[in-house]
Amino acid sequence: MLDFAIFSDLGDREQNEDAVGFSKHGDAHCFVLCDGLGGHGRGEVASQFVQQSVCRQFEQADTTAEFWENALDNAQKGLLAEQKRLNAITEMMTTAVALTIDGDTAQWAHIGDSRLYVFRREKLLTRTLDHSVPQMLALAGEIREKHIRSHPDRNQLLRAMGFPWESRKYELSEPFALRPGDAFLLCTDGFWEPVLEKEMQKALKKAPSAQAWLDTLQALAIQHGTPGEMDNFSAIAVICP
Repeated sequence: MLDFAIFSDLGDREQNEDAVGFSKHGDAHCFVLCDGLGGHGRGEVASQFVQQSVCRQFEQADTTAEFWENALDNAQKGLLAEQKRLNAITEMMTTAVALTIDGDTAQWAHIGDSRLYVFRREKLLTRTLDHSVPQMLALAGEIREKHIRSHPDRNQLLRAMGFPWESRKYELSEPFALRPGDAFLLCTDGFWEPVLEKEMQKALKKAPSAQAWLDTLQALAIQHGTPGEMDNFSAIAVICP
C-alpha cells in the first residue's frame, strides 16, 4: 500500500498561502502542492483554487494519461477566469507541483519554485528545476547550486500559475517506472530552503514510514529556520511499497 503523509504550517506569517492535498481514482493517487505568491495579493485564493482544481480533475478523469493532457492547462484557464470574476487581474498567482502514482508508474509536473525530489535506494535521484532567477544563474554557472537557498533574488520567479501565457509554461515529466522503496518529496520553498538534500536522504534512511520521514524534516526546517521570520512551509512525502 502506498505510504504518504501531508504537512502544512503557517510559520511566522499571518496567513498560510500554501495549499496541499491529494485525490484518488481507483487505486491511483494524485498529490498536489501550491504556494501562493503573497507579493501579488490573494495568494491563498490562487493556491487553493489550483490545488482543488487539479485534484478534482484527477477524480473525474478516466485515466491518468487523460488527466495529464490538460489538468494544469485547465487549472490555469480557471484561475484566469477567477481573476476576472474577482476583479483581480494582476493578483492571484501561485506555484504548483503535482505527482501521480498509478500502478508501477509515476509522473509529475511543476511550475515556479515549489519542488519535487525523487529518491531511490534512499539517495537523491533527481529534482525539479526552479523557474527562478537564481536557478537560471546556477544553470548558467554564475552561482553554485547550493547558493540558490540564500540568493537575494531567490523569490524572483520567472513562471507561475496565474500569469497569462500563450504556450504551456509548466514542465511535465515523462512517465517514470517505479521501483519498490522509491520516495518522493513535494515541498514549498519555505520547506526546502532550510533543509539540505543530504538531510532529506539521512532522514529517509532512518524513517520507518512517510509520516516519520516528514516529522523529522519538519523538525529540521524549524531548527534551521530564522525565529520570527519563518515562511509558510509545507510538504508531501510519498514512499512506494
